[in-house]
Amino acid sequence: MIDSIENEVEMIGRHIDILEMVINNEPIGIVKMSNELGYAHHEVRYSLRVLEEENLINPTNQGAVITDRAGPFIEDLDEQINDIRARLDALRVSD
Repeated sequence: MIDSIENEVEMIGRHIDILEMVINNEPIGIVKMSNELGYAHHEVRYSLRVLEEENLINPTNQGAVITDRAGPFIEDLDEQINDIRARLDALRVSD
């Protein structure tokens, strides 16, 4: 059970890494992201698809670019992570 949560956290981390790369280097393509971040091409492609489905990026002929939703998403990210952390802390078994 915990393994699947760890895998999800790692995948979300990759999605955020890729979103930050797009924000800082738009337009940017899969090959450059893969080379610079060290993720396999298929991992980058999957993350880009997820980010596109969340309407955080758009594909173009020159590479991925951010949408208007990317900024607010990043601004709210710390708060969302803190909320999740608090929920996980509440799950701890006390002695």
